[in-house]
Amino acid sequence: MIREQDFINAKILIVDDRLSNVALLEDLLRGEGYLHVTRTLDPCAASGLHLANDYDLILLDIEMPGMDGFEVMRELKESTTSGYVPILVITVQPEYKLKALASGAKDFIAKPLDISEVKTRIRNMLEVRLLYMQLEASNRALEFMALHDGLTGLPNRRLLLDRLSSAIAQARRNENLMAVLYLDLDLFKGVNDHFGHDAGDALLEEVGRRLVAAVREVDTVARLGGDEFVLVVSELKEIADIERLVGKLIATVTRPCHINGTDVGITTSIGGSIYPMHGESAEMLMKRADMALYRSKHMGKNRFSIASDLDSNRYAM
Repeated sequence: MIREQDFINAKILIVDDRLSNVALLEDLLRGEGYLHVTRTLDPCAASGLHLANDYDLILLDIEMPGMDGFEVMRELKESTTSGYVPILVITVQPEYKLKALASGAKDFIAKPLDISEVKTRIRNMLEVRLLYMQLEASNRALEFMALHDGLTGLPNRRLLLDRLSSAIAQARRNENLMAVLYLDLDLFKGVNDHFGHDAGDALLEEVGRRLVAAVREVDTVARLGGDEFVLVVSELKEIADIERLVGKLIATVTRPCHINGTDVGITTSIGGSIYPMHGESAEMLMKRADMALYRSKHMGKNRFSIASDLDSNRYAM
């Protein structure tokens, strides 16, 4: 639903080489309550202004010296990535109507101007533009929801597997190591039982934030559900890099969390697998890291196992 405030806050650009025409349109728009009206007498500046401000409506004269409206529309079309350029053409030549619409204009007004018609067409074009923007925002929100965990906002399994496949391809190309770390919280059910599910959710959100803060931007932290998190760690040189990171993660996660006025202490178990030693596919690396996590859980709290030899304590921490 479009609010009246959305119309009032719309950004409008007037492009006309004649100051009298610009002043007339500017007075008309401000009289209707529009707050963000920009004007230019230089048609060559239109594309750059739109690129910088992403106008909701461009009122464009056709007949201008140096660069006519058709050239402006062509330049706007070439420089705009959104695919929708909200141009309302104004001209004294009615025979330009079809050419203007074919060139990218969304509507057309003939001079001399009928003020009521101008107001109506501007309002209608802004409505289409604002609906288009709402649809784009809705689509982006749906796409985000499809790829991210609803509680923490972290990548979900679908996005994780895509990121993991990309990390494997990059490691193969650069001949680097990369790792998958499977992490869950020890005795998390007890937190829910003792403090309630709202406290449990708050704890999971805090753990997610801490994990993201503990790794680099090139790495991925995902939540698979419950108290299970998976990290994809890229651009590694040696196994010692993983061991140092795991020590940091355990120290970070196990700091007391202040939830609903109470300090809640938690511990974590982590299992890891490394490309290419433990697999060269996302599925195999996830499976081996999960197996290592299972082993860690049975070794006690705040433990890490790596997948290289599940019968050895060599990499237990």
